[in-house]
Amino acid sequence: MRFQGKTVLITGGASGMGKLSGLCFAREGAKIALVDFNQKALNEAVAEIRAITEDVIGCCADVRVYDQAAECCRKTVEAFGAIDILIPFAGGAEARILKAKGDFKEQPIEVFEFGLDVNLKGAVYFAHAALQQMAEQMSGVIVFIGSITGEEGSGSNVAYAASKSALMNGVVKSIAICGAKYNVRSFCVAPGPVLTRPAMANMKTMAGRAAEPQELVDMIMYLASEKGAFVNGTTLLMDGGRNVMPRG
Repeated sequence: MRFQGKTVLITGGASGMGKLSGLCFAREGAKIALVDFNQKALNEAVAEIRAITEDVIGCCADVRVYDQAAECCRKTVEAFGAIDILIPFAGGAEARILKAKGDFKEQPIEVFEFGLDVNLKGAVYFAHAALQQMAEQMSGVIVFIGSITGEEGSGSNVAYAASKSALMNGVVKSIAICGAKYNVRSFCVAPGPVLTRPAMANMKTMAGRAAEPQELVDMIMYLASEKGAFVNGTTLLMDGGRNVMPRG
């Protein structure tokens, strides 16, 4: 029970690795606050976690709206008295989400704006709101989620690549600097291909496979625990060696 009594706030918590993280942290004794824009899926995820613990709430919100991010943080503190760990999982490749065709120059600029709002601003909005509570309680951990795309770039998902690159470098370092005097640390876990979608299996890695979602969640939990207490202001690229493979 590594997280007994800790409160974990997770955006994108109704599906994928966000929901899996909620389930895993709950099994380790944590109180869980899930955020998602899909109310039906959010209700179902909360019900799954409630089978493990009664200490779970859901907050339906659009991560692109700061006031909604702040309200979710407020509700979490109201319910559980603290925010100990923040994991902003919400995001994704904008061309896939919006079903935009073609490369960057062929897409409406609104596709790019959506990608920045969800992937970069959404994560930073929650970090800003949660840091206020963490500073007051003089403790906390913020876990950003990067991507191999932040290293490689993308011709069709420019906002996703830019957002992940920013989170993996300037943002995680800056939040670590800002949080240091409040005993708040921050790090980023940047996956390569993960089997959250079948297409990920086609991405090459030195490991010869894509990661299982549980592998990523296990690493996040390790680094967020006391065993990872010396990790701060840095990014772990967990990509099966993809980034060091010979190109061409």
